[in-house]
Amino acid sequence: MSIEQSSKATAVSTAKKTHIRLGHSPDPDDAFMFYALAKGLIDSGEFEFEHVLDDIETLNQRAKNGELEITAVSIHAFPGIADKYALLGSGGSMGDNYGPMVVCKEQKTIEELSEMVIAVPGLKTSAFLGLKLAIGTFRYKVVAFDEIINEVTSGAVDAGLIIHEGQLTYAQSGLKSVLDLGVWWNKKTNGLPLPLGGNCVRRDLGDEKIRELSRILKESIQYSLDHREEAVAYALEYGRGLDIPLADKFIGMYVNDYTLDYGADGREAIRLFLQEGEAAGMISETYKLDFV
Repeated sequence: MSIEQSSKATAVSTAKKTHIRLGHSPDPDDAFMFYALAKGLIDSGEFEFEHVLDDIETLNQRAKNGELEITAVSIHAFPGIADKYALLGSGGSMGDNYGPMVVCKEQKTIEELSEMVIAVPGLKTSAFLGLKLAIGTFRYKVVAFDEIINEVTSGAVDAGLIIHEGQLTYAQSGLKSVLDLGVWWNKKTNGLPLPLGGNCVRRDLGDEKIRELSRILKESIQYSLDHREEAVAYALEYGRGLDIPLADKFIGMYVNDYTLDYGADGREAIRLFLQEGEAAGMISETYKLDFV
């Protein structure tokens, strides 16, 4: 086959592939999960993937419009998009006796938080719902997740609700932990993990494509777990303020057996978390909770 013929064959092959926009956060655990896909280390079959990186609250909003074929979303946001998306059984982030944290410059009590202005990473984040369930009414200011620690240290807010790698680096800024929502939820539920994020797939892709996409994404996660050192090194590019040991620790917190499959405990945790949100008046949508 000539070079020209080969190029034409490649063009035809590429044209036949279904373009899939894959939305996820620019943080180490998501980067770790999708390392194999991003680097072409597994067979993507009939699909070509475009990685769309946005903070989780932006992805929550984009999912309301059904913009991306696959996207990470906050579990809190799922009821509002359940008409367009189903939860994939893999790719979830669960806090197993750890999770988003409220931090302050000085040590405070949990009771004092309700009198403070707390920087939060978005109103549809699971962290926000968890904090509302834990302490009730409080004053808040919506701040980009990677600016919250600066808001607290500068005195612009009294406290901050931190997610992602901030959970491991806040002490470097001289901040104190007041409340760990993962610990709170674990005690409240007698040992269930705190559901934070999940991967969703658009329902209009059809059952056959959805099943195949689910398989490919799970294979990508398994590849990274099987090739941990190289996947962590790749994910470090997205770890603000993390060295390799800290990045590896953070990834281990949120890419684990629950990520490969929620399992019975993970599914029950999601059901209960959303049920508590409904009871608190934080979730008003009628929705179907289903997993691919």
